Amino acid sequence: MKFLFDLGGVFFDWDPNYFFKNIFNTEEEREYFLTEICSDEWNVKQDAGRTIQEAEEELIPKFPNYTEEIKMYYKNHRNMIKGTFNESIEVLSYLKQNKFECYVLSNWSAETFHGPEQNMVSDYPFLKNFDGLLISGEDKLIKPDNAIYQLAINRFNLTPKETVFIDDKLENIKAAQNLNFKTIHLVDPKNIELEINKFLI
Repeated sequence: MKFLFDLGGVFFDWDPNYFFKNIFNTEEEREYFLTEICSDEWNVKQDAGRTIQEAEEELIPKFPNYTEEIKMYYKNHRNMIKGTFNESIEVLSYLKQNKFECYVLSNWSAETFHGPEQNMVSDYPFLKNFDGLLISGEDKLIKPDNAIYQLAINRFNLTPKETVFIDDKLENIKAAQNLNFKTIHLVDPKNIELEINKFLI
């Protein structure tokens, strides 16, 4: 059995609200900013390979009054990580000690993962324990599109029926199931050991 992990929501507690709650005076304005301006839909385009500069240049002319806050978004990307889920890191360590191959398939901007100012692997050494990392922004593909799963299969020599895919988003789980991956829809990272153990019996 091999294991293919998402990062956000599985290993990292990431949420833009963690940073912007200290920026806006009201909850209403913060919600407006994160749903109508720097929205999930906007952010995911950077996960798919668009540069941060291009992303900012799209928004600033539309929302000039929020120029400063828009530029804050990616400059403070690391401040949106509240921490890591220790249960997941411990499970990864256990799997590696027992010679299981473990890989990453994550939607993440290339610039905030391997960028010159923000390098996740340097800052979070447990990422070095993985046998391979597929970061969406580097390959300009994104979950739940079929192509990025196929790329992971080919790059990491995976057999879906013999691989467990772990993700917090249901749409990504369904896409993996369509390709015959075994799956764990991880709603609560505290349950990851229990869920993983079901595949180790």
